[in-house]
Amino acid sequence: MAAKMYYDRDIALDPIENKLIAIIGYGSQAHAHAQNLRDSGLNVVVGLREGSSSRQKAEQAGLRVTSIEDATKEADVVMLLIPDETQPKVYAQSIEPYLTQGKALAFGHGFNVHFGRIRPPANVDVFLVAPKGPGHMLRRVYTDGAGMPGIFAVQQDASGQARDVALAYARGIGCARAGVLETTFKEETETDLFGEQSVLCGGVTHLIQAGFETLVEAGYQPEIAYFETLHEVKLIVDLIYEKGFEGMRHSISNTAEFGDYVTGPRVITGETKATMKDVLTDIQEGRFAQRFIEDAESGFPYMNEQRGKMRGHQLETVGKELRDMMPFISKKALEV
Repeated sequence: MAAKMYYDRDIALDPIENKLIAIIGYGSQAHAHAQNLRDSGLNVVVGLREGSSSRQKAEQAGLRVTSIEDATKEADVVMLLIPDETQPKVYAQSIEPYLTQGKALAFGHGFNVHFGRIRPPANVDVFLVAPKGPGHMLRRVYTDGAGMPGIFAVQQDASGQARDVALAYARGIGCARAGVLETTFKEETETDLFGEQSVLCGGVTHLIQAGFETLVEAGYQPEIAYFETLHEVKLIVDLIYEKGFEGMRHSISNTAEFGDYVTGPRVITGETKATMKDVLTDIQEGRFAQRFIEDAESGFPYMNEQRGKMRGHQLETVGKELRDMMPFISKKALEV
């Protein structure tokens, strides 16, 4: 039986129409949530720490900005969208003391609730709404009149209306235009971490890097290696995104399709899948979360070391030069 998808036509905005929604933070996801909700006719306030560099951006977007404490006091729904590693401290200091009965505490990712780093009081609703893509894209597709698929989950239903509020919130940010699917905090957290690490970020980037290095080490021009192992990835992924594997294979050459079947299993082997199972176990049992938390609490020494290594990698330097020659690629700085 197929999972049920919820769309705008299935969801009423009534449960949050007369409520004040506090968006805590104004980064990639938060700026999109705040503006989409506002443009859906809902009441929004942005809560930021004292001296936040994001205050001006939020105010320029026409949003009211106040402290995290005051936003929490005022709001009926408090959506926490600051980085996972900073959430527990901010929650304990600036949110928890002002969470009174009848309020709802919401998240864009279940990490801190699932791993017990945030334990909400029993008299508030707790839910998550997670768009399945970056915040800048969430905002872009909304303004284009479309939406980004999303998922929602209810962890705690103190009011008896948490599910309706979560669905209304998902509609407010535009996810119900494309469809939203119900999940749990456990499922969202563990699958999200696994997908990021083994496929979307860790898997893809390391596969590209290994392919690029293999060609360059064999004496091929790095520019050619870049085109073959990185640039064309978008073209293939776009075909998969639009038409699935079958549609992609229909659009490529017979040589490429034959190589897909023959060589794919040589690169992504049974051993690779066994490693993925180990990765999933590390996530499920909290080992990845602990390693991440320890690195964050030390100022991210490991992550900063890896960032430095990749900035100087030939793949990045050659890629930047080539992208600068492509007029169709935006030259804007990285969005923050």
